[in-house]
Amino acid sequence: MSKALKITEIFYSLQGESATVGFPTVFIRLTGCPLRCSYCDTAYAFSGGIKQSLSTIIDKVDKYKARYVTVTGGEPLAQTECNELMVLLVNKGYQVSLETSGAIDISKVDQRVVKIMDLKTPSSDEMDKNLYQNIDFLSIKDQVKFVIANSVDYEWSKTIIKKYGLSARCQILFSPVMGKMNPTELAEKIIQDNLPVRFQIQLHKYLWDDTPGK
Repeated sequence: MSKALKITEIFYSLQGESATVGFPTVFIRLTGCPLRCSYCDTAYAFSGGIKQSLSTIIDKVDKYKARYVTVTGGEPLAQTECNELMVLLVNKGYQVSLETSGAIDISKVDQRVVKIMDLKTPSSDEMDKNLYQNIDFLSIKDQVKFVIANSVDYEWSKTIIKKYGLSARCQILFSPVMGKMNPTELAEKIIQDNLPVRFQIQLHKYLWDDTPGK
C-alpha cells in the first residue's frame, strides 16, 4: 500500500506570515492536532480530511507551478508520513516550510526544510505542551513564533527569548492575536524594548478577512 496522509486542503495563496510573507505559496494543510489553543483559527482541521497518497499530493502541488510550499495543520507532525512528504518536496526543488506547534519532536525534520515553530504563550492554555528540547534543533534559517494576546504573553515571550538565547539561534516572530492584541500597541512595545524580533500580522486576514483556503 502506498504511503498516505490525511489532508484537509491543498490551496494556493499568498503567504500571510513568516519570513516569506507575501510570496505566492502552495499550502498543504494536514488534518489533526493534539493541542486546543484558545486562539486557534484552524479548528476545522482537527478532524475529517481525506487520505491521499504522497504521489497524489505532489501531483496537486506541481500543478500550481509555485516556488514555495508550506506544510501546515492542525499539527502536521502528528502524522508520521509528514517528514517523508517534505523530503520529496525539497528533492523536487521546492522551498519548503513547516508550521508546527512545537509540541512534537522536530529532530527528524530534513535540515533543508524551514521550521516555523510556535512556543505556546500563557494565553494559549497549552503552554505546558511546549517541548523546549526542540530549540536545540533550530538553525538561523528557522523561525520561532510567539502568538501574543496580552501583556502577560509579551513579557513571558521576552523572558523565553533571553533564557534560551533565541536571537542568536534563529529568527523570532511576534504575532498579535487578531481582536485581542492591538497590533499598533504590540509594535510600539517591540520598538520601545528594542527587541530582536520580526513583528508580523496575518496578512491574509487583512486581505480576505479570513484564513486562506477556508
